[in-house]
Amino acid sequence: MTPPSVPFLYRAFFLYIEPISALAGAFYAAFRQDDYLKDLTFSSQLTHTVLPTQTNMALLQLANLYLLFALNEHFVLSSTTSIVTWKKLLIGLLVADFGHLITMAPAGMAVFWKFWEWNAMMWGSVGFVYAGATMRICFLSDVGLDRIPKGKGKRQ
Repeated sequence: MTPPSVPFLYRAFFLYIEPISALAGAFYAAFRQDDYLKDLTFSSQLTHTVLPTQTNMALLQLANLYLLFALNEHFVLSSTTSIVTWKKLLIGLLVADFGHLITMAPAGMAVFWKFWEWNAMMWGSVGFVYAGATMRICFLSDVGLDRIPKGKGKRQ
């Protein structure tokens, strides 16, 4: 039931590609915790072999939030024809994009631009977030969306 005026690229990314990638993040945070932590930075060494209970709990909570992210994005956007609703949800997700990038800062500033050194997790935690934020900014800026001339009604 997505708005007919939303181009295919936006629909594909926001309804399927991004939610599926969030589910992958949820899987790794919940079931492959050592790999998740090891691959968050350029250094692939963990200083312990058994994760502390609090770290395990925090990763399970993160997995739960990734799941919430995936379900909210897909179910809300696929159930409305309102561009206003799409934009409001995407503004919230854009704020979350910037918050997610800020959480990568302890890895050092190089994590934001040394893409040739990124592993798969860093591509997801930085590169894919750049892509999602760019898609949101484009959508919120009406790039590729049909505009309704002034006085001819409101776009919903």
